[in-house]
Amino acid sequence: MSRQDRILTVEITDADGGVFTLHEVCERGECHAEFVIKLVNYGILSPIEEHHFPLDWQFDVMALTRLQRALRLQQDLKLNLPGLAVSLDLLDEVQQMRREVSRLNQRLRQISGE
Repeated sequence: MSRQDRILTVEITDADGGVFTLHEVCERGECHAEFVIKLVNYGILSPIEEHHFPLDWQFDVMALTRLQRALRLQQDLKLNLPGLAVSLDLLDEVQQMRREVSRLNQRLRQISGE
């Protein structure tokens, strides 16, 4: 009897289109506002709309997820901001490639009749 393993990829989405203020993002990420501001200034995080004052920034769920990943990399690997930026970009590319491979494998199974 053969056993087939499946990989499940879950993407976090917010059906309500919820947004988070800088204060809320810092609370959920358990980090200081200065760190989030540095991430935004370095292009690692992006507010929904650019405002001159950071207190006016709002972030979506994807930004919160990216912040949590950045914090984990920074804490675990002691990465600086350039290292965080490169690492997150590479992780995003890997995730995108995995989705594409999964989609292509599914399509191949459909064509081959499995």
